[in-house]
Amino acid sequence: MTIIPESRTLQDVHRILIGAVVPRPIALVSSVSAEGILNLAPFSFFNAVCSDPPVICFAAARRAGGKKDTLANIESTGEFVVNIVSEDFAERMNRTAGDYAPGVDEFAVSGLTAVKSELVKPPRVGESRVNFECKLLQNIVVSDRAQGSNLILGTVVRMHVDDAVLMDGRIDPDRLRAIGRMGGNSYSRTTDRFEIARPK
Repeated sequence: MTIIPESRTLQDVHRILIGAVVPRPIALVSSVSAEGILNLAPFSFFNAVCSDPPVICFAAARRAGGKKDTLANIESTGEFVVNIVSEDFAERMNRTAGDYAPGVDEFAVSGLTAVKSELVKPPRVGESRVNFECKLLQNIVVSDRAQGSNLILGTVVRMHVDDAVLMDGRIDPDRLRAIGRMGGNSYSRTTDRFEIARPK
């Protein structure tokens, strides 16, 4: 089957994208508005893009009629925290994905713990074993359509890693137990792995 995006519905195109680009890591992004209201939301269009300096990115999709709170907060403050999601708090992470009115604190909705960051105002998620405090590097408008998105690139200014997930200076995936996003309501675990040595 060949699919011409312009000839299909947005829902059809979206389903193919999220069903094929899997598993997608989840950035649970904490931000704070200029007025001090906390926000917490998950994004599965997320990855690391540079080591020197450390830079990570995520795509903040627009909502019909405007920007999501996360995007508006980052544009106004230039700061955010990316919290890595482990399996044991997946349900609480999912509670933050609701379409809440502006001003709702998703930390309170989810029961997740807000922990003071060192260099940025948005708090970290206490349950997360890895947190990246970020300063906005670039905000790229990918599409300003109703269901478009902005690509947010952040320079990591602090990394917080729970000693319990470290082994010989590396993160042990069996201890981190990160999850990934599949299509629909499906998620994946990172426990079924195999190794292939890189060519020399």
